[in-house]
Amino acid sequence: MKRISMKTMAAAAMAALLALAASQAGATTVRVHYPAGKEEIHIIGDKGAMSWSKSVPAQRPEGPLNVWTYTWPDELGEVQMKPTLGTDKVSIGGAYRLPAGATVDIYPFFGAPFGKVTIVKDFASPQLKNSRSLRVYLPPSYAENPAKRYPVLYMHDGQNLFDAKTASFGVEWGVDETMNRLVAMGTVDEVIVVGIDNTPDRIPEYTPCCDPKYGGGKLDAYGAFIVDTVKPYIDRSYRTLPGKANTAIMGSSLGGIASVAIAQRYPDIFSKAGGVSSSFWWNNGALITKLPARVPVKFYLDAGTRDDGLDDTTRMVEAMRAKGYKESEDLMFFKAEGGKHNEASWAARVEKPITWFFPWGSTKQ
Repeated sequence: MKRISMKTMAAAAMAALLALAASQAGATTVRVHYPAGKEEIHIIGDKGAMSWSKSVPAQRPEGPLNVWTYTWPDELGEVQMKPTLGTDKVSIGGAYRLPAGATVDIYPFFGAPFGKVTIVKDFASPQLKNSRSLRVYLPPSYAENPAKRYPVLYMHDGQNLFDAKTASFGVEWGVDETMNRLVAMGTVDEVIVVGIDNTPDRIPEYTPCCDPKYGGGKLDAYGAFIVDTVKPYIDRSYRTLPGKANTAIMGSSLGGIASVAIAQRYPDIFSKAGGVSSSFWWNNGALITKLPARVPVKFYLDAGTRDDGLDDTTRMVEAMRAKGYKESEDLMFFKAEGGKHNEASWAARVEKPITWFFPWGSTKQ
């Protein structure tokens, strides 16, 4: 028979008393979704019976779902806490903040903070009559916590995002490494990143009609490919949060203007769009001069100071402000000192839009 220590019994008794007190007054509850197996979920925190050096046991699930609960009185006010697996294995990422009176569901993980990139080859586009690979970054907790679902960031030029061997100029964005680091630091929520490879038709696919020198004009079909073919496949195949609030799109150069234009056309699908070193010079700046009315989307725009279209991006930002976009609310502009028009510069600042789009604790499942 397993022996129970006096310390464990005392902690359990204290938890029971707090739960009783909470049931008689206002209660704040955390619901921890995690398949603990033979282990138990405990809680550490900054108030009540919790501390950062001593855990208290959560209530064991009563049904088939792996949902552990812990409750405390509202009088404690806002509480910061983290779950532990057993008494000392603390969850990866930041602390969770629970306002008084809230019932909050969290989906932690305890393993190594390393995501995994999988490749979907020969993915066909009926809209463009061609095919390409999709490169899907699955977050660190994806295999460990099957109850969790994730926001999705769609990115262009997929072969440049994760692997220097496939990158156009031998330099990758390092999106997977950046995501792993930001998740481990508790800076951002976990996100599925879908890299959509480009094709020999990159210029036409990423652009509206028609630049006097380069032509273009397949952007509408490319946007429909993402919305009507890629996104439904990803939502069917992976544990996504498919709603607008949890769906973003981002790219660089021509992929930057593609992201902005697609989000403007589909504001019911995307709530966030990033244009990194965007080619707003396209078609004599038509994307600036013919900017549509404000849409309910958060736009991140940036440009480097070294031959990176900074003047055109600045004009775009000013045009968006004139349409009613507000800085830090639904518009963020970053001027990258010394930044160039290349993957190394984009890798150095990709954490800025990711952090603004998906800050720690912002995702609701």
